[in-house]
Amino acid sequence: MNGIVFFLGLVLVLWLGRSIIIPLLVALFLWYLINATATYVRKIFPFNSDEKRKKYPITANGFDWTSNILSVLVMAWLIYFFATQIQPMFRELVIALPGLQHKFVQFGDYISQLVDLHFDASMLPNISHIAANIGSSAASILASTGMIFVYMIFLFVEQSTFNRKFAALFPNKSKHKKIRYIIDSIDENMKKYLFMKTLLSGITGILSYFWLHAIGVEFAGIWAFIVFITSYIPTIGAIVACGLPILYSLVTAPSLHQPILTAFGLITLQIIFGNILEPKLTGKTLNLSTLAILINLVFWGVIWGIAGMFFSVPLLVAIFIITAQFDSTRWIAILLSADGKIPDKNEDD
Repeated sequence: MNGIVFFLGLVLVLWLGRSIIIPLLVALFLWYLINATATYVRKIFPFNSDEKRKKYPITANGFDWTSNILSVLVMAWLIYFFATQIQPMFRELVIALPGLQHKFVQFGDYISQLVDLHFDASMLPNISHIAANIGSSAASILASTGMIFVYMIFLFVEQSTFNRKFAALFPNKSKHKKIRYIIDSIDENMKKYLFMKTLLSGITGILSYFWLHAIGVEFAGIWAFIVFITSYIPTIGAIVACGLPILYSLVTAPSLHQPILTAFGLITLQIIFGNILEPKLTGKTLNLSTLAILINLVFWGVIWGIAGMFFSVPLLVAIFIITAQFDSTRWIAILLSADGKIPDKNEDD
C-alpha cells in the first residue's frame, strides 16, 4: 500500500513539476549528447589510450578540448540551421493548413464514394487543431530556452567536479564501488544510445529530404525534420514519420505516382536504419522489451506529452540499469528486458 501511495505521489510531482523538470531534461539531453559526440570524436584523435594520456597529459587534454569544442560547434550549427531553414518552412506549412484540411475532406469524400460508405467530415481530425497543440508544446519548450541554456552552462562548469563530489558523497569503499559501477553503466549505455540514435536519425532525415525533394514533395525539409525528431520516439515515431508525408502527398498529388514513391522511399529508409542498423548498433546495449518500451512510451506521454515520449527510452534505460543492480529490484529489470538477460550485478567486495 505504501508503495502505491509513493508511486502515485511521484507521478503527481512529475506532472506538477513538468515546467521545471522538462527544461532540465532537455538541458541534460543536450549536455549528454555533446559529451557523447565528444567521446566518439575523441576516438579518432591520437593520444586517446590510458597509457598515452598518462605519458602526454597536456597533449591529451588538448585533444579533449578540441573534441568538446567541435561537438559544441556541431550542436550550434544544427540549432542555427533549424532557426534559419526549417522554422520558416513551418510557418509556410501553418499558412497552408486550412487549404490542406479542405483537400483532406475532399479526399475522404472520394474514398467514401469508392467504397460506398457514408462519410462525415467531422470524423476527420482537425489538422489545424493538432498542429496548434504540437506548436504550443514546442513553444513551451522554446520559451524555456534561457533556463535550458543556464542549466547547460552550470552542467559544463561543474562537470569537472562530479568525481570529487561523488567520492565525498560515498566515502565507504564498497558502496562507492557499487554506485560508481551503476553510474558508469548508465553513462556508457546512454552515451552510446544517444550518439548512435542521433547519428542514424540524422542520416535518415537527410536521406529522406533528398528523396522527397527529388520526387517533388512540398515541404521536404519539414518532413525530413519530423523524420529526425520522431526517430527518438519508439514505434509510433516511425509511423508518424512515414505517415504524415505519405498522407500529404496522397492528398495533394495529382496522381498516385508521387505517394507511392514517397511511401517506398521513407519505408525503405525506416527499415534499413530503424530495423536493421539500429538494433545492431544499440540493440545489445538496450536489450529492452518492445512491450515495456510501448508501456513506458504511453506512461511518459500521458504525464509530459510529446516531451515525455521523446525522453521515454533514455529514462527506461536508466531504470533498467539501476534496477538490475539490487536484489530487491532485479525482477523489474528482468521484466523490462527483451530476453531475460540483464546487466551483471556489481558485487560488493
